[in-house]
Amino acid sequence: MIQNEQKRFDWLAIGLYLGIVLFGWLNIYAACYDEMHAAVFDFSRQHGKQLIWMGVAFLVAVCVLLIQPRVFSNASYIIYGVVLVLLVATLFIGTVTNGGQSWIDFGAFKFQPSEFAKFATALIVAKYMSAIDIDINRTNTKLVLSALVLIPAGLIFLQHDTGSALVFASFLLPFFREGLSKYILIVGVLAVALFVSALLINKYILIGIILVGCLFYLFVWLSKRNSKSYWHTVIFFIVCSLFVFSVDFTFENILETHQRNRIYVLLGKVEDPTGVGYNVNQAKIAIGSGGLVGKGFLNGTITKADFVPEQETDFIFCTVGEEWGFIGSLLLIAAYVLLLVHLITMAERQRSTFSRFYGYCVASILFFHFFVNVGMVLGLVPVIGIPLPFFSYGGSSLIAFTLLLFIFIRQDADRNALI
Repeated sequence: MIQNEQKRFDWLAIGLYLGIVLFGWLNIYAACYDEMHAAVFDFSRQHGKQLIWMGVAFLVAVCVLLIQPRVFSNASYIIYGVVLVLLVATLFIGTVTNGGQSWIDFGAFKFQPSEFAKFATALIVAKYMSAIDIDINRTNTKLVLSALVLIPAGLIFLQHDTGSALVFASFLLPFFREGLSKYILIVGVLAVALFVSALLINKYILIGIILVGCLFYLFVWLSKRNSKSYWHTVIFFIVCSLFVFSVDFTFENILETHQRNRIYVLLGKVEDPTGVGYNVNQAKIAIGSGGLVGKGFLNGTITKADFVPEQETDFIFCTVGEEWGFIGSLLLIAAYVLLLVHLITMAERQRSTFSRFYGYCVASILFFHFFVNVGMVLGLVPVIGIPLPFFSYGGSSLIAFTLLLFIFIRQDADRNALI
C-alpha cells in the first residue's frame, strides 16, 4: 500500500523542487565564496547555514508526505490563527532587519512569520472556498475572503515589510479562477495605470484625457440614449478624478522614502546609479558580463568583489547571470516556468474544491515571487525585496515554500479520494 501511495506522488514537481534548491545552493556558495572559508560544511558562512536549512526543509517535506491530506484542511483555522498571533507578536518583540521589524529571535535561531503567513492564508481561503454553496461573487463571500487575505497582509505591512505584504495580491488569481467578476480585474488594472500615469503626467492633463475618453464613449459608442449609461459615465469620471488627486497623498504618506525613490528610478524620473539604483545597476552589469555561457562557477568577478548587496538573497539571480550566462539563466527560468505550468495542470485535475483552489494559490504565490524577484534584478519592476522561491538564502523562506508546495503534492497524491 505504501508503494502504491508513493507512485501517486508527482515526481516531476518533486524533481523540479530538488533541482532548483540544489542549484540555488551552488549559487549561494558562489555568492559568498571566500578562499579563507571555502569548506562546504563551514556553518559560520551562509552556504553552510543553508545546508542546515535544506536538511530541515527536506525533513519537513518527507513529514508532510506522510501526513493524511485531510489534516491540513481540518487544521487550516488553527494554523491561520497561530500565524496571526505570531504576526501580532512580531510587532512588539520583533527585531529590526534592513528597516523591517519582521523577525522573531530565539537566541541563535530566528524566523520570519510573514513567510509562513502565505501558506497559512492559502489554506484558510481554500478551506472557506470548499464550503457548500459558496458563490464568490456574493458580497458576504467577497468580504470574508478580503478579510482573510488583508488581515495578515496588513499586519505584515505594519512591520514595514511592504514586499511580503504585496505578495498577498497574488490571491486574486485563484479568485478569478473560481469565477470572480472580471470587472474587478479591470478596475485593478485601471487603478494601477492611473496611479503610474499620475506620477508621470500633470494631474490636470491626465483628468482632461479621462474626460475626453468618457465623452468619446458617450457620443461614439452609445448610439441609443440611455440615462443610466450617462450617469455611470459621470460617476466613473468623478471617481477617477478623485483617485488621481489622491495619488500624491498616498505616495507621500504611505510609502517609505526609499520605496518612493525606487519607483521614481524605475519610471525614469530620477537617475541615481550610485544611490537607490545602485543594486539594480550593478546587477545588470553582472548579468551582462556573463555573456552567453557565463564566466564559470566561482569565476564571477563582480560576484566575488561583492559589488551587489544582498547577492545571496534578493539579488541571487545576478550570480546566475554572471557565472552561468544567458544559457544558465534561461534554463533556470525554464525550470520555474515548467514548475508553474505543471502546478496549474495538477490543480486542474483535482476533484475537490479545496485541493484545486489551494493548488492555484501555490502557483500564484510562486509566480508572484519569481516574476517580481527576476524582474527587479533586471530593472523591470521596483525593488521590493522578496526572495526567489527555493533559491535564495534563508531558512524561513525555504521551509515556508517547502510547506506550501508539498502540502499540495500530498493533496494531489490522494486527489481521487478527496471529494
